Amino acid sequence: MENVATPGQAPASVSTEDRLYRKVTLRLVPFLVLCYVVAYLDRVNVGFAKLQMLSDLKFSDTVYGLGAGIFFLGYFLFEVPSNIILHKVGARRWIARIMITWGIISSAMIFVTTPAMFYGLRFLLGLAEAGFFPGIILYLTYWFPHARRGRITTFFMTAVPLSGLIGGPISGWIMHTFHGDHGMAGWQWLFLLEGIPSVIIGVIVLLWLDDRISHAKWLTDSEKAVLTRNIEAEERAKEDPPIREAMTKPRVWAMASIYFSFVMGLYGVGFWMPTLISNTGVKDPLAIGLLTAIPNLFAVVGMIIISRNSDRRRERRWHLAIPALVGAVGLVGSAIWAGNTWLAIVSLTLANIGICTVLPLFWSLPTALLGGTAAAAGIALINSVSNLAGFISPYLVGWLKDTTGSTSTGIYVLAACLCVGALVALAQPARLVNR
Repeated sequence: MENVATPGQAPASVSTEDRLYRKVTLRLVPFLVLCYVVAYLDRVNVGFAKLQMLSDLKFSDTVYGLGAGIFFLGYFLFEVPSNIILHKVGARRWIARIMITWGIISSAMIFVTTPAMFYGLRFLLGLAEAGFFPGIILYLTYWFPHARRGRITTFFMTAVPLSGLIGGPISGWIMHTFHGDHGMAGWQWLFLLEGIPSVIIGVIVLLWLDDRISHAKWLTDSEKAVLTRNIEAEERAKEDPPIREAMTKPRVWAMASIYFSFVMGLYGVGFWMPTLISNTGVKDPLAIGLLTAIPNLFAVVGMIIISRNSDRRRERRWHLAIPALVGAVGLVGSAIWAGNTWLAIVSLTLANIGICTVLPLFWSLPTALLGGTAAAAGIALINSVSNLAGFISPYLVGWLKDTTGSTSTGIYVLAACLCVGALVALAQPARLVNR
């Protein structure tokens, strides 16, 4: 590439460096988005399976909520070790291992007949997937400096609403079309057909990803020099304390508390949106799947616009707090208008925009603070502790529904959690957060 600097030469021109990072982005990010779409879909497709699974297996909403959430106990237990292993052995092999094992376990959900089997497979799925998301966040720090990483992380995390935008209609179509074929229920076909792509893409990871800049055969030596120089300059400014010290830093735990609050809202919507839409009177799984695409479509657009504005202004606190509060308002609206399909969809759209927007913006904070092995451990700690909310959130909503007879009480609790996250984010020092 023309005008790319090598060590000892003048820096590359802005336009040339932008073109280089565009090349890296196009090589890595779309594929990582595809990986996360598949991952997130396998994680939350149980929300669609619930529409048929509970009546077929005679499970209560509490059993469903516990099974949906127990995934995150396995996730929590193995996440920090998994991310440290990824840092040591390389992203290519470890991410491939993660995807192949979770695809097999997800497909095995077709054999569930009892609550114990449901809990056990969901727990194993969490063990298998542990380390995937924080591993990708860590992997991006190997390629992109902080100034560019906010937008890149946002593009990667558009996979969350994209999985709903694409997966919702597909999940509904599978359950609508294949129900009863070869003696299998629609929810069994759902787990089988949506687990297979993870295994296939896991194999492709071995062929497509490169662990580090120096391993990339699709880059010239001069391009590698520019990318490496930028990363090394940033790494020198980061803290790399021992793992134990990194995991006891107050800043790390403050970040974990913010993300915990946001994840409570995320999985409240992720695991219960099909049920919330069904409660408005829509019963056909295909129609429910198509309706879930609406909040997810607008969430993709909202994430990109708001994250760009945050990067341009170099402001994080209010760009976290305001969407979180919008998400809370949307959740409250979905409970208030639970009997009106279109008002509920509008409310869920607001909720999804707010919740999905805060997730990638949040990750611009801890990745700016820590480097090296401390980054691997700190990012994994924040994500694993916060994802305990993924256990609490669906279980709490299910238990409250069985106890009160309504989903609304649980939704109000999730909205309150988003408000708490917004307040804690605003309480962080501007010099720390606005970078």
